Amino acid sequence: MSDTTQTLIRMANQIAANLAHEPALAEATAEHIHLFWDPRMKAAIRAYEGGALSPVASEAIRLLSDA
Repeated sequence: MSDTTQTLIRMANQIAANLAHEPALAEATAEHIHLFWDPRMKAAIRAYEGGALSPVASEAIRLLSDA
């Protein structure tokens, strides 16, 4: 796994943790990533297939892919 991918995973997990107060946590995480991440970052995290994402971050990425 590349350093970039590791960084994106860490960032996605941190966003999910920092938004824990939101009632729709996965949706809020997906919205944050959609609004603030560069398209290349979003493409890279969508391509990730490992298990290092938290369940919430993983769901948020799935939501991004469905949009």
